[in-house]
Amino acid sequence: MTKIVKIALSAALILSVGAVTASADADKGLKLYSKKLKDACGISGAAMAGKHSQSEWEELNKSGNLAKEIKTICPKAKDEDLDAKFLPHYYDFFFNFASDSGNVPSC
Repeated sequence: MTKIVKIALSAALILSVGAVTASADADKGLKLYSKKLKDACGISGAAMAGKHSQSEWEELNKSGNLAKEIKTICPKAKDEDLDAKFLPHYYDFFFNFASDSGNVPSC
């Protein structure tokens, strides 16, 4: 009986750690924006995130048009900087610091 409990707890721990590491992160999005897009956009992260409200950023992300919108705002952005692996982090950053969020990033 204790062996089954140990296996179940181990599986739960592995699944919970895996779910946390696989999720997007606003702090990582801030770092990515500062490193990859800030110079191309010519505006701060706060100004970029403030271009839309949270619901607008959410709609852009759900419709798959986030990269297109970033390219519209920042035409000098390189395509490799808008890779699909970066988009969830950009989205979390933009959503958390949108015009109606009340949050201000430190970049």
